[in-house]
Amino acid sequence: MKANEIKKGLVIEQDNKNILIKKVVVQSPSSRSGSTLYKITGSDISSGQKFERRYKGDEVITAVDISRRTVQLLFHDADSYTFMDSENYDQFMLSAESLKDEALFLYDGLEGLSALISDSELLGVELPNTMSLEITECAPGMKTASSSARTKPATLTTGLVAQVPEYLTPGEIIKINTETREFISRA
Repeated sequence: MKANEIKKGLVIEQDNKNILIKKVVVQSPSSRSGSTLYKITGSDISSGQKFERRYKGDEVITAVDISRRTVQLLFHDADSYTFMDSENYDQFMLSAESLKDEALFLYDGLEGLSALISDSELLGVELPNTMSLEITECAPGMKTASSSARTKPATLTTGLVAQVPEYLTPGEIIKINTETREFISRA
């Protein structure tokens, strides 16, 4: 596979690591003789370490053959998370260390996650783009606050702290962007 065929969501092998592509930025050449560059941003599936590199358009890259399966988080303990395949009920375990970036969005019974599976081994989990979570703790809501006014920190059911508009109160359910961890709207 050539670098100009890379898309968000693919998994490539680089330096004996499986890298999940999260962003591709195309940089056009500034001169006639220059070649188009593809800036790849992603993360190592097993360690969660950030990955960033530029490739020329004709550079050859090894794509990893993975399948995406819908899974549900059954439960978690101090050092691992247990997931169940929604179709065939197979169970997979992942260490808490490999899910440290996603941990603030995970709770027992969560459905709609995508598991990245290669050779019947769970490599990692992809969160949906947005998630609905309940506000458990924040300053009292202000009736006079407008929707474009200032924000306040709010703690959500999973422990994630996000900036929300002042008019929101504890108990309300809101949508959060899982990539930027920012408030989108009420659910």
